[in-house]
Amino acid sequence: MENVNVNVLDPERTVVVATGNAHKVTEIEAILAPVMPGVRFVALGELGDFPDPVEDGETFFDNALIKARAAQSETGLPMAVADDSGLCVDALDGAPGIFSARWAGEHGNDAANNDKLMAQMADVPDEARTARFHSSVVLVRGDEVLRGDGDCEGRVGHVPRGDGGFGYDPLFLPDDTPGKTMAELTPAEKNAISHRFHALEDLSAKL
Repeated sequence: MENVNVNVLDPERTVVVATGNAHKVTEIEAILAPVMPGVRFVALGELGDFPDPVEDGETFFDNALIKARAAQSETGLPMAVADDSGLCVDALDGAPGIFSARWAGEHGNDAANNDKLMAQMADVPDEARTARFHSSVVLVRGDEVLRGDGDCEGRVGHVPRGDGGFGYDPLFLPDDTPGKTMAELTPAEKNAISHRFHALEDLSAKL
């Protein structure tokens, strides 16, 4: 990821994306750029090494807003976009939800999180294994806050399959791709049905 000098950017025509993931910037830009012509999308990670804000919100929207406001504050740029997402399992009353990335105790330990999910779902019958990935995307423009929300419906599998994706992708079977886990899809296939895609489409309709 390249380094960008924030001082050469036009504050009125730049959106800082609260991520260090270049792929996420590309995904967001593809959907928002057509409704924000002439605007440049830059990853927060390209502008410097900033500390992660404390995500202590009670909802996906709360945490996305925390990240967007932090990106605004750290860069001085008025426009920022951020997202927060996670897996919500009906049989577990919506868990892991906003705690998806750190459900097993260590942030980002996908293997431990998946092991915990399999253990808690071990006795749940197929018809009750419904779940969804949810995403909330927030765009802040000065004091204005716009949001988009999206879901990818599916169910929790019994064993992990596939080498693609991350997080709970090997255990999640989207309704849109029968027989395949999220981790067995190509990046293009995943992007076309993902919760973030639907959330960005929802947000773009409001711009």
